[in-house]
Amino acid sequence: MSLSTSEMEDLWESLGYLNFSDSFSNISSVDTTVCHTAFNRITLLHSMCVLYTFIFVVGLAANALVLWVNVRAQRDSAPRHETHTYIAHLAVADLCVCATLPVWVSSLAQHGHWPFGEVACKLTHLLFSVNLFGSIFFLACMSVDRYLSMTSHRENQGGARRKSIRRMVCIGVWLLALVASLPDTYFLRTVKASHGDSMLCRPVYPEDNPREWMVGVQLSFILLGFVLPFPVIAFFYALLARSFTCTSSPSSTTVEQERRVSRRVILAYIVVFLGCWGPYHSVLLADSLSQLGVLPLTCGLENFLYVAMHLTQCLSLLHCCFNPILYNFINRNYRYDLMKAFIFKYSTRTGLARLIETSNVSDAEYSAVAVDNPPHCAIR
Repeated sequence: MSLSTSEMEDLWESLGYLNFSDSFSNISSVDTTVCHTAFNRITLLHSMCVLYTFIFVVGLAANALVLWVNVRAQRDSAPRHETHTYIAHLAVADLCVCATLPVWVSSLAQHGHWPFGEVACKLTHLLFSVNLFGSIFFLACMSVDRYLSMTSHRENQGGARRKSIRRMVCIGVWLLALVASLPDTYFLRTVKASHGDSMLCRPVYPEDNPREWMVGVQLSFILLGFVLPFPVIAFFYALLARSFTCTSSPSSTTVEQERRVSRRVILAYIVVFLGCWGPYHSVLLADSLSQLGVLPLTCGLENFLYVAMHLTQCLSLLHCCFNPILYNFINRNYRYDLMKAFIFKYSTRTGLARLIETSNVSDAEYSAVAVDNPPHCAIR
């Protein structure tokens, strides 16, 4: 399928302005030069549709399962006061992010045309952005909470107080995510494309300094979405991994093996977050620097930023698929809850359900990763 020059320009414009988050509106352009693209835009568009559809199907199913199992665990057994609260909110956030993807895919399939109106443009973007920020913030909260739970010397004291604190933290996270999402949502408009009759959902910044507004929004997304949460996640998980090293008493081979596994899981937490969000924020930073004139915006850089921006967007959203695996499916207690929900729902008379209950490890293990009743250790 071939497009005219004007149609191709519209497609590039619509793709560039199609908003998936506060900063998913890359509007970089070469001011004095018309750049010829070195890639097939239609192929890129179709590839994005396929990738977003995959993320939608897998992420929606996985997070819905996580949420369902956690709700059943809270209802059918003694409430867990560790990270279950954060995990449930994380699943809700990722679930809502995935739920908005069909709308964006529908727009992409129409070459960026937005047929849903301005209200839907703002609300869909706001729902996406709030839950995207919420997901990132809850990951940071879990890293801090797991370390504090692991190193606390009063596990059985103040449980109700800690539960209340976690609920207040969750409320604060949602409010912070809402505040972080409001600026770009406020500027969103449905505007007619410069070529053709297509309508675009994109931010329209004040005419006197639109470039500064755009760069400001991008830098705020980098700050809140990566610069602040990633060091928190890496630091507290690194401390948590070190806390598994004990000097107070000898450890059995089994416990040592489980601790090694736990440290690898912790490393996976850090690497997955960095792998999903690092590339996107790096490209976003390069785009912001080019807008500020720090990097010379050549045609080659323009084409690279355009393709890299959209591909790394897809990569960043894969965290909606990885989070259920890392924070739930590899956890022993979650697998117990899953088996109880599906396999042993009606097996209380056989004793199997009771066997699973007594096999559950402590809340400290569930919070800290997978260590059986780990002793409190001094951090070296």
